[in-house]
Amino acid sequence: MNELVSAVWARRPQQATRIVDAHAHAGPYSVFFIPEPDPGAMIKVMDRCGVAHAVLSSHLAIQLDAAEGNAATAAIVKSASDRFTGYVTVNPWQNPRGELDRWGGDSRFGGVKIHPDLHDYPLTGSRYAPVWEFAELTGRPVLTHTFSGSPYNDLALVGEVAGRYPRATILAGHSGVTPLGIDEAIEVAERHERVILEVCGSYNTGADIVRMVRRLGAHRVVYGSDFPFIDLRMSLGRILFSDLSDDDRAAVLGGTITALLGKPEA
Repeated sequence: MNELVSAVWARRPQQATRIVDAHAHAGPYSVFFIPEPDPGAMIKVMDRCGVAHAVLSSHLAIQLDAAEGNAATAAIVKSASDRFTGYVTVNPWQNPRGELDRWGGDSRFGGVKIHPDLHDYPLTGSRYAPVWEFAELTGRPVLTHTFSGSPYNDLALVGEVAGRYPRATILAGHSGVTPLGIDEAIEVAERHERVILEVCGSYNTGADIVRMVRRLGAHRVVYGSDFPFIDLRMSLGRILFSDLSDDDRAAVLGGTITALLGKPEA
């Protein structure tokens, strides 16, 4: 039994691996109630689970108001820079280039977040061009929502964007969500070396994550939870109890996203 699993059974925070959650949020969400979505409460859960750091965007930014939401994200990171890094959220209908100009050079932000399904705009649309240009210029990763069969962020659209912008690093959030989507996500990532699979969602299993790693390598797969939208322990448990080697597990849990963000590991 590895140290990570031993810590779970002993009900203590693990200390063997630096865990970085690559897909988190903060703040209330207008569609339904999320208990304790504030950063202080999130840090308490992270501490209980041995999660060192989370990369987040505010719920306000992804849903209603990118400008105010990005300001909220910046404030959260300023209050706890050792625990959080921000994503600049770009809503294609709300001044994409302006938000990137405002926040793209701010050290509190490590990448860009887009959500084509929420914004009713296709991943391949011209309004997202500033995002991909920024990603190629800076090397910062772009986390996009994906969902198999969506007219806005199906995996085929991820592949199309990756082909147009081969120097952009794309984090495929949820890896397509569904069983079919996971298969499609792996296939797209096999064709495009800068497509990285992020594993949060309600359908995938530890076996799916092992399959991703075996097909792509651990440097192409990252742990994310959608916390506090989804309890971070679900996605974390799938990896802790999966049939990965210790080195691959450590890479998925934190090493890969840390390298992509260019952050120090300590």
